Amino acid sequence: MADNPVRLVQFRRFGDDRGWFSETFREKDFLSQGINVRFVQDNHSLSRTRGTLRGIHFQSPSHAQDKLVRCVRGSIFDIAVDIRKNSPTYGKWVGAELTAENGKQLFVPIGFGHAFVTLEPDTEVIYKVSAYYAPECDGGIRWDDPDIGVDWPLTTGSPQLSAKDLALPSLKEFESPFEYDGRPLAPLAP
Repeated sequence: MADNPVRLVQFRRFGDDRGWFSETFREKDFLSQGINVRFVQDNHSLSRTRGTLRGIHFQSPSHAQDKLVRCVRGSIFDIAVDIRKNSPTYGKWVGAELTAENGKQLFVPIGFGHAFVTLEPDTEVIYKVSAYYAPECDGGIRWDDPDIGVDWPLTTGSPQLSAKDLALPSLKEFESPFEYDGRPLAPLAP
C-alpha cells in the first residue's frame, strides 16, 4: 500500500440554526481507506495554558498504539514523527492544526511518535488508542530534538512541559523497536 501512513481525517458536519452534528469515527469508512484498527481506550486531556506541549510520545511493542486525535475545545498544532527503523523518512514529521471549529483529526499509526502544543488556553484533546496504556512500554523523544526539527508555533519562548518530557532522550540516543512497513511518510493531504 503506497498511501501515507499518517492521515488527516475529517467527517462531514450537518448543520442548522441549532449548531451541527458530526460522526467522529466510522469503522467502515476507515476500513475503506485501508485503516484496519480496533480502538480500545479513549483519552481526554485539558491543558490550562497556551503553549503546553505534550510529547513526543509513543508506546513500544507489545502495547504499541495507533491514535486518532481530535481537539474538542480550543486549538492545537499536532504532529507525528516517523520513528520506524530503516524508514527513508525516519525522523521526519508532519503536522496540522486541529481545532474545535475545523473538526479535523489526525490518525497516527504505530511506529510514529506523537506530540501537540496548545494554541489557546483551556484546550481539550480527545484521542482514541488501539492498545491500553502500559507504563512499561511508555516512551518518548525530546520535543526540541534538532535532528527532527519540528517548527513549533510557539509565541512565548519555551513551552510548558512535564518533568517526564524534559528528561526524554534525543533521536540519536533512541533505539527504535518499530519496523518500517514500506510506506514512507508523505505530506498530509488537506
